[in-house]
Amino acid sequence: VKKAAPVKKAAPVKKAAPVKKAAPVKKAAPVKKAAPAKRGLVVREDESPWTARELAAVTADLHGDRERLLEEIANAEAGLADLIRDSGDGAGDDQADAGSKTFEREHEMSLANNARDMLDQVQHALHRIELGTYGICESCGNAIGKMRLQAFPRATLCMACKQAEERH
Repeated sequence: VKKAAPVKKAAPVKKAAPVKKAAPVKKAAPVKKAAPAKRGLVVREDESPWTARELAAVTADLHGDRERLLEEIANAEAGLADLIRDSGDGAGDDQADAGSKTFEREHEMSLANNARDMLDQVQHALHRIELGTYGICESCGNAIGKMRLQAFPRATLCMACKQAEERH
């Protein structure tokens, strides 16, 4: 009969080192959003503030665009009504004539819809001027840039956000 091997005593358990508390996580400084200025519209740091004349010119451009777009929409809708009225007259039309009329009708509808979208953008820009939020990017809250707005008054995004939007 074999004798069991003597059992060795377990090594003494070492006390675990005390757990150090992690240093508190510092929150990142909040990104400063461009807020409407008390006495004017927001501009980038490298730009001069809006003058009354510059803002009046942009507002006049937007009002002019609104009038032009309303006229375009009215003309497109009148043209579309004519095309729809004439399309009932298709007796004797061959397939090419029917296709041509359909193409013209869809083209007029596309023009009218595009003009409506642009009109909405113009009215949105005018509303933002009234509210004092004109020039603030609707995505990141930074300034859009006065020069960009003078070139494209309907802009609602800064260049960085617009480029990111176009990449997606």
